[in-house]
Amino acid sequence: MAPDPSPSVTVIVCAYTSERWGWLLDVLESLRAQTLPPKEVLVVIDHNEELFDLLTETVDDVTIVRNTGPRGLSGARNTGVGLEDSDVVAFLADDAAAAPDWLERIMALYNDPEVLAVAGRVEPVWEAARPGYFAEELDWIVGCSHRGLPRVASEVRNVIGANMSFRLDVVRQVGGFNLALGRRGAIPLGCEETEICIRAKMGSPGSRIVYEPAALVRHHVPANRGTVRYMLARSWSEGISKAQVSHIVGHKRALGPERRYVRNILTRAFITGLADWSRGDPSGISRAASLVAVVACTSAGYLRGRQLARVPGRPLNQPVLAGVSPWREVK
Repeated sequence: MAPDPSPSVTVIVCAYTSERWGWLLDVLESLRAQTLPPKEVLVVIDHNEELFDLLTETVDDVTIVRNTGPRGLSGARNTGVGLEDSDVVAFLADDAAAAPDWLERIMALYNDPEVLAVAGRVEPVWEAARPGYFAEELDWIVGCSHRGLPRVASEVRNVIGANMSFRLDVVRQVGGFNLALGRRGAIPLGCEETEICIRAKMGSPGSRIVYEPAALVRHHVPANRGTVRYMLARSWSEGISKAQVSHIVGHKRALGPERRYVRNILTRAFITGLADWSRGDPSGISRAASLVAVVACTSAGYLRGRQLARVPGRPLNQPVLAGVSPWREVK
């Protein structure tokens, strides 16, 4: 009997702005250099005709389509999923270049039929130097892997949006990404990856979602995302997003890893920051202060989201809050 063929994979890149043009081209170039070439590279343009025309005129070796769903990252991802017939769909951010063996590392884990999804490490590439107050434990704020995640391939609750993959039938069985969640343009919402992973696990008891840190992408972090303003805006929006997810799937499923993260990872980082300060490192106290500010702001956003989620008549598939951040849109 002939062995089963290796699963096929399509890479989906969602893009919404011409401001990332150079990075988008770098991402596509990194996909051309993969040791395991994808079946197809699909770029979904999120309601930006100028970018669609420019990319169509410039690149001829990828498939370029328009987002036919609502504006936003979830709608763009669902558009890509709806067009595919590969066994696996991998998602790469439009400013996150993949290491040459990225796909090979990811696809090796799909030899296990119990694996529903695989995520990889997202390493920040700071446009400016990392600010002294920006602890590595907070790198999730800029869409990257934070200190405290596993150092070897391990089961996790959810994937990271800039570097993730799913079995295609899993995404379709759960109805795709929730349109009420996820980033819309420059509004820093999130958690659609968390929610879809929770729903996928609920529908397949005994299955696994795996984080493989050896599957590496390098994520561009613009200077304005290293500011205190962005840090707090993103934290507030994370709290809002977590409240939405909790309202849909329940508090235990939505918040278990977060409680452990605060209790173990952030507490240890706070103590380390104070210790570094006492030894003469002035950035130690600013790192400790930023950790407290992020926890406070995220908690406040969560409480606000919970309050709004209880508004009578609000459908679960609608956003908890329009205009989610007190800082408005932060690019």
